[in-house]
Amino acid sequence: MGHDHHHHDLHNASRKRLLLALLLTAGYAVIEALGGLWTGSLALLSDAGHMLTDAAALGLALFAQMVSRRPASARNSYGYARAEVLGALVNSLFMLAIVGWIAIEALGRLVSAKPVDGLGVTAIASVGLVVNIIAAWLLSGDSHNMNSRAAMMHVLGDLLGSVAAIVAGLVIWATGWAPIDPILSLLVVVLILRSTWALVLQSSHVLMEGVPAHLDLLAIGTSLAALRGVQSVHDLHVWHLGPERVALSAHLVIDQPESWPRLLAAGQTMLAKDYGIDHVTLQPAWPGQLPAGKIIPLTAVTEAGQPQHDHEHSHGHHHHDHHHGHSH
Repeated sequence: MGHDHHHHDLHNASRKRLLLALLLTAGYAVIEALGGLWTGSLALLSDAGHMLTDAAALGLALFAQMVSRRPASARNSYGYARAEVLGALVNSLFMLAIVGWIAIEALGRLVSAKPVDGLGVTAIASVGLVVNIIAAWLLSGDSHNMNSRAAMMHVLGDLLGSVAAIVAGLVIWATGWAPIDPILSLLVVVLILRSTWALVLQSSHVLMEGVPAHLDLLAIGTSLAALRGVQSVHDLHVWHLGPERVALSAHLVIDQPESWPRLLAAGQTMLAKDYGIDHVTLQPAWPGQLPAGKIIPLTAVTEAGQPQHDHEHSHGHHHHDHHHGHSH
């Protein structure tokens, strides 16, 4: 219970931080957009557009976090933990769209530069920078959460945008060289693109039931196959339930049915201890009972140093072809 209570406090604190960061960025985005129109600076306008998406990202993160707290139900037996991952994915895609828009605008500006009020830009962007630093500081306490990290990407991208706008403003004020504005905007775009793309890949991997990045499917299968009394492992799946919890399911072919209670306990203990997997479903099968075409058979290596499943594998392939022909 203590752990659960602690978790609840963490969630509340992170919600407060998200809300505060949201109010800050949304408020300043409006001011900055007006400033961008007044000074004619793309760096400012793109920064304001950025801040608006930050606010949207924070709003989405907040909403996803609230949804993810809902308990499991008959309709959603796993609960709603993936809402945060989904939020992170939508946020990153949204971010890519913004980045595209800024890039196109900046390229247009390089061709035909527009006059910009350098000092106005610098002043407005400087305040924006302070707002972003506060927001980033608020969010940095929550870095374990993919959803907050997506929001943080927006804010960091924005922070870079503010720095770029300040530099552009100063250069234009000192030298009158207008192309610096779009050039720096493009530089920010490249920086944001890298972190956002990483997040798109990470969140979509979770949604595609991919094996968690820190775990090795083959190593886990071999550990299970190495348990005393287990002949081989089939249908092994490892996936994310939510941002933190990992699930596993597998079929184990065992020597004697009587040994199952001992094996089940040993398997669960080993998976929890060595791999941190706490949602485990294991199914026993005995030799001769296995249907053809099982997915990924895994066995402990035999004396000859060769895995035992060569025959098994070719059999599986044959079955698959037959099945394919059948469906036509």
